[in-house]
Amino acid sequence: MAARITAYLVACIVGVTLVAGLIVGAQRADDDAVDLIVINGKVYAGGGSSDMAEAVAIRGNQVVRVGSNREIQRLKRAQTTVIDAKGGAVMPGFNDAHAHFISGGLSLDQINLLEATTLDEIKDTVRIWSEAHPERTWITGRGWYYQPFAGSLPTRQMLDRLVPDRPAYLVAYDGHTGWANSKALKLAGITRHTENPKNGVIVKDPRTGEPSGALKEAAMALMTAAPQPTTEDKVAAIRAGVVEAHRVGITSVQNAGGTAEDLELYDSLRKRGELTLRVYQALSVNGVITAAELKSLAAARERFADDPLLKTGAVKLVADGVIESHTAAMLAPYDNKPGTTGDPRFTPEQLNKTVALLDRDGWQIMTHAIGDAAVRMTLDAYEAAAKANPVPERGRRHRVEHLESIDPADIPRFGKLGVIASMEPVHATPSPAPGDVWSTNIGPARAAHGWLWASIAKAGGRLAFGSDWPVMTLDPLMGLHVAVNRTTVEGLPEGGWLPAERLSLRTAIDGYTSDAAWASYDDQRKGVLARDMLADLVVLSDDIFEGPTTRITEAQVMFTIVDGKVVYRRDPPDTTSTQ
Repeated sequence: MAARITAYLVACIVGVTLVAGLIVGAQRADDDAVDLIVINGKVYAGGGSSDMAEAVAIRGNQVVRVGSNREIQRLKRAQTTVIDAKGGAVMPGFNDAHAHFISGGLSLDQINLLEATTLDEIKDTVRIWSEAHPERTWITGRGWYYQPFAGSLPTRQMLDRLVPDRPAYLVAYDGHTGWANSKALKLAGITRHTENPKNGVIVKDPRTGEPSGALKEAAMALMTAAPQPTTEDKVAAIRAGVVEAHRVGITSVQNAGGTAEDLELYDSLRKRGELTLRVYQALSVNGVITAAELKSLAAARERFADDPLLKTGAVKLVADGVIESHTAAMLAPYDNKPGTTGDPRFTPEQLNKTVALLDRDGWQIMTHAIGDAAVRMTLDAYEAAAKANPVPERGRRHRVEHLESIDPADIPRFGKLGVIASMEPVHATPSPAPGDVWSTNIGPARAAHGWLWASIAKAGGRLAFGSDWPVMTLDPLMGLHVAVNRTTVEGLPEGGWLPAERLSLRTAIDGYTSDAAWASYDDQRKGVLARDMLADLVVLSDDIFEGPTTRITEAQVMFTIVDGKVVYRRDPPDTTSTQ
């Protein structure tokens, strides 16, 4: 018995010694020189942390320590770069959980109508831009809102007057309706005799039968005559998009749909050392999946497996359209279009089959579902797949994208099923008069169930926030403003729209950082500022944790850091030193 007790004591002493050695070793490692420190900040480490720090130390591409100015400054050496946050907020780098990055980059060289909030502003923007670019054989752009057209859709005659000399084609802010002038329609071969494609509508004048100029959903694909971007155009768009992303503090982006060819474009920049943005690319599947598509998807995933900089592992499905054009799938008819419940892209049986096959192969599934019927159908498909298939090796983290309208009965299902609610806060103010067209189309009862991020979170669901760029602004600070205030920057509507759905600032930030990392299976390496996590962070000009939340958008990004390197610095440059 005594011998046994002695053995236990020896084992205990050895164990304590080993642990002490590890602790001392870690402390010595911390005491080594670091490459970059951020001091004098209001540091939110993310992940729901309740404590605030003052400084961050980085060695190589990893965070070494988060702590007080005194703790961090003692690690400084002659070669250490020092960033003085000057009291501004310091956070994990923003992770945009839903963007269309190549489209966004391309849009930077086209007409941008997101700031045109009236019909006159739309007209002026189109006219001025087209006159300033006489070399363009086509006038293209995007961003127009439905609201300025007073319940109607824009017409070719209106665009003819603005651009009389060339074909013109402008996409709505939501990407679900196109607006063509007469020259563009003619070049595309769209006439009164052209039939509607599946899942699309060529809007026609009820008197003459001639195309009005508006193309809904899949009908937009008929505009094949419009210039298509080349490979070089797309690579240039990625470069431009990366610059824009870093300017607004984004260090990671999750592309909601695309092709294996898109991955190759990002990879070409990665091989040249030019990709300074972490990319998670979902691959698009249109309609019921086939065996050939499953094989092709598997090949892409094998080539672009889990990697901190570039990877795939998700598939994007589209279950319906959008509320503004009456194409989102609703449980009951639209208030102002009683015979219409929208346009689901799948039958329940088709969606169940496709989801089950993808889930069986271990894919994460991201499903665009805006209407309450599409949201329910998507949750049903996820639930059926979980019952039919064994749990994948990495677990299930399926997502519903957008979910603008949801029946209250489906709110608890996000937590119960472990489904991520991937939402874009700025969409909650989608038009110059927030929600007018959206609310009018579905009526006040269902409008009271719009963008219920707080309700989903309270019921145990996990949120992930993005921009849907170029549908809306890429700026995460705009998204944070809407998430915590439920108003426009101007404070409308007074008191906030559905104010019970407001989030705390830290919860909203988590939606763009730690929860977004969870949504892309990256939570083990990024999304929080902690020892051995990737050194991706953003430094703001102001402490957004103090003062009214209505001033969030007054802050500016001063520094964006990716992999421990400064990839964006706002002037003046002398705020960084190497003393």
